[in-house]
Amino acid sequence: MKEVLVELERRRSNARKGGGQERIDAQHKRGKLTARERIDIFLDEGSFEEFDMFVEHRSTDFGMDKTKVAGDGVVTGWGTVNGRTVFIFAKDFTVFGGSLSEAHAEKVQKVQDMALRNRAPIIGIYDAGGARIQEGVAALGGYAEIFQRNVLASGVIPQISVIMGPCAGGDVYSPAMTDFIFMVRDTAYMFVTGPDVVKTVTNETVTAEELGGASIHTVKSSIADGAYDNDVEALLQMRRLIDLLPASNTAPLPEIEVHQPIDEPDHSLDRLVPDNANKPYDIKELIWKTCDEGDFFEIQEAFAKNIVTGFGRVEGRTVGFVANQPLVLAGVLDSDASRKAARFVRFCDCFSIPIVTFVDVPGFLPGTSQEYGGLIKHGAKLLFAYAEATVPKITIITRKAFGGAYDVMASKHLRGDINYAWPTAQIAVMGAKGAVEIIFRKDLGDPDKIAAHTKMYEDRFLSPFVAAERGYVDEVIMPHSTRKRVARALRMLRNKDLENPWKKHDNIPL
Repeated sequence: MKEVLVELERRRSNARKGGGQERIDAQHKRGKLTARERIDIFLDEGSFEEFDMFVEHRSTDFGMDKTKVAGDGVVTGWGTVNGRTVFIFAKDFTVFGGSLSEAHAEKVQKVQDMALRNRAPIIGIYDAGGARIQEGVAALGGYAEIFQRNVLASGVIPQISVIMGPCAGGDVYSPAMTDFIFMVRDTAYMFVTGPDVVKTVTNETVTAEELGGASIHTVKSSIADGAYDNDVEALLQMRRLIDLLPASNTAPLPEIEVHQPIDEPDHSLDRLVPDNANKPYDIKELIWKTCDEGDFFEIQEAFAKNIVTGFGRVEGRTVGFVANQPLVLAGVLDSDASRKAARFVRFCDCFSIPIVTFVDVPGFLPGTSQEYGGLIKHGAKLLFAYAEATVPKITIITRKAFGGAYDVMASKHLRGDINYAWPTAQIAVMGAKGAVEIIFRKDLGDPDKIAAHTKMYEDRFLSPFVAAERGYVDEVIMPHSTRKRVARALRMLRNKDLENPWKKHDNIPL
C-alpha cells in the first residue's frame, strides 16, 4: 500500500508541474499565471476537485510517443464560487502550448457533460495555440464535439469564456458560442488565422494585437464583452459575474441580503434630465441610483456606447438593465447598438432575469452606411428580442421616445409589463422640428408661423400624456421615486406566467 501511495503522490506532483519549471517561469515572465494558479484564484479556497489529472495523449506520429505529459495541456474539474457549484477547464500553455489533442478534447467534453447534467455554470479559461497539428483530424473531431456541447448547453446553463493568452483556429469558435467572452489586455488574442497566415494569403502586415487583441474585440468587433488589465483582476471580476447569474434556466435567481431601503427618494434624479432637450446627460447615473448600492456589472462597455447593458440587483435579486445613452450619438439606435442590446435581452430571457429598460432615444441612425450595413435587420433583432421575451419587463421613458425606436425599446405593445414615463418624457413619431417641416411645408418661408406651429406640436405631442391617455404608459412618475417604483413592480411580477406558442425554435433575423 505504501508504494502505491508514494507513486500516487509522485504522479500528482508531476502533473501539477505541467510542462516543467522552466516553462512555468516563461509563463510568469509574460505576465501570465499558470492554469492551476488561475483556477485557485477563481474558485473558493480548497474547493477545487480535479478530473483526469493523469490523462495522456495517444498520438504516436512525429515522435509524439516520446513526449507525454500528464494532463495533456488542460486542467478540468469543479469547485465553488461563494459556495455555488461551477465547472471549469483551463488550458495549460506550459504543456504543448495548450494545443488540443483528442485526449485533451475528451477531458473538456467530460466536464461540459457534467455541467449540463448537473445544471451548473461552466467557465473556460483559454491560453492555447489551437489544434495539435500532429494529431490531424482527430484534433478537429475533438473540437467539433466541444462545439456540439456548447450549442446544447446554450440557454440551459451559463457558459463563460476567459481569454488569457493566444486563442486561435478552432479554439475561437467554442468561446464564440458561449454567453460571455472576457479578455486580458496585452496578453490575450483571438483570431481564426494568425498574423503569419494573413501575411501569406492577403499580403497584409498586422500584429497580433491589431488583428485580435482586446482593443479590437471589445471596441470594433464586439466579440468580447469586456477586458481587464491582468489575470487576477479578470478572475475576480468573473467571480462577481457568476454571483449575479442563476445556475441554470430552471434555477431561481440568486438573492443576497441588502441593506439599502427602496423607499428613500433620490431627489437628485429630478434634476438629471436637462431643460434643453438637446443637451446630453449620463444615463448610467440613473442605473446606479436604481440598483442596490450602485453595484452595476456592465456588459460590452467599450462597444456601441450609445446603449448601455449590464447586470445589477434590486432588493438583492439580479436584474438586467438596458438603457439608451444620451452622451453618445444622442442615444440613437444603430446596427451595433441593436445587436448588442438584442443579445443581452435574449440572454436575460433565457435565464429568467427581469429586464429594466430606460428609454431616451431620438430614433434610428439615418445614413447610407447604416442602410447598406443592414440596419433594418439589425434593428429588427432588438425588436424581436423584446417581443419574444417572457420575463418581467419594466420600462421607464426618461425623455425622448421617437418613431419606431419607441416601439422597439420594450414598449407596452411588445408586452411590456409596467411602462412608466417621467414628466420630461416626449413620446411622438418624431421631434417637433422635423414634424412641423413636413406637416406645414407651405409655411417654411415664414419663421413666425413655423415657430407657432412648433410650439403647438410640442404642447400637444411632446409630453407623456398622449401615451398615458391611451394606456400605453401605465403611470407618469416622479424621477425621485424610480427605484421604489421599479422595486415594487419587480416584486409584483415575481410570479409572472407567460408562455409563447410552441415552436421548435424561432427564426430571429440574423
